[in-house]
Amino acid sequence: MFQVIITDHVEPPAALEVRELGSIAHINCLLAPNTAALFGRVEDGDALIIFHEVTITQEIISRLRKCRVIVRAGVGFDNVDLKAAGDQGILVCNVPDYGVDEVADHAIMLTLACNRGLARSERSLRRSLVPWGYQAVEPVQRLAGKTMGIVGFGRIGSATALRAKAMRMRVIACDPYLRPGLEKSFGVELVDLDTLLAQSDVVSLHTPLTDETRGLINARTLSKMKRTALLVNTARGAMVDTSALAEALIAGTIAGAGIDVLPNEPATTSEPLIRLWQQDDPVINLIVTPHTAFFSDAGAEEMRSKAAQEVARVLRGEAPKNCVNREFLK
Repeated sequence: MFQVIITDHVEPPAALEVRELGSIAHINCLLAPNTAALFGRVEDGDALIIFHEVTITQEIISRLRKCRVIVRAGVGFDNVDLKAAGDQGILVCNVPDYGVDEVADHAIMLTLACNRGLARSERSLRRSLVPWGYQAVEPVQRLAGKTMGIVGFGRIGSATALRAKAMRMRVIACDPYLRPGLEKSFGVELVDLDTLLAQSDVVSLHTPLTDETRGLINARTLSKMKRTALLVNTARGAMVDTSALAEALIAGTIAGAGIDVLPNEPATTSEPLIRLWQQDDPVINLIVTPHTAFFSDAGAEEMRSKAAQEVARVLRGEAPKNCVNREFLK
């Protein structure tokens, strides 16, 4: 029997993973709270399933004696050293096609909530009950006819675009890696990043975290946005310089932000955006959710099942569906 190690997040008996892998593997749930807790516990695994609380570093990979595959149960795979795994002949895979509806819904929810002043008016009215009228939420833009700019036009970005178009918004997108012509199927105009930032009333982020996208939204790029624009991030926290975003919200450089992901999680008061959020200033239009955009009961089950199915394919000697480190494999 193979040994499959689930590093974090999943508690035993891991019924979903047992359903997919129980006939070929023993499953061990480590519930590791951090990367340091993996040392001495993963070396004999034939496969690792990881979530978001650990990072599989070169040092850890070098200790894996017989691992064939590391599967990130989720879309982002920036917490795995792809090259180190490839150099050791270990496949790294992800689950790119779960939770598409959930994240797209969440992006639209944050857009609507920020645009309609939902959070700040609700907090204020709960305390005082005044002003009980439109004054509690003004100014409010009509979204129909406004422009949503989507950075990253993959599965989730395109699903968000369809929702925005259903609200009769104009949609533009920036994605230098998009297959030519695909944007025409969605009725979306492709533009460069500076054009997107300048024209958009809502900027919604939907790219993976790479060296190219890390810190993509910073003081310079925020300054290119309209003062009436909103920023929505349901992608990766480190795409946004949150200190610069907090400063832009305070200065009124942009009108608001809906943020589901932070550079470091769980959140602490050392995070400038969290400190601003906790001030509960009725002037600041900021909504923060605790990295929940991906989640629904059905979505979580789909994510775990597909991760386990990918492990099963590799352990049976079949080709994986979603290998993300082919360029490094030796």
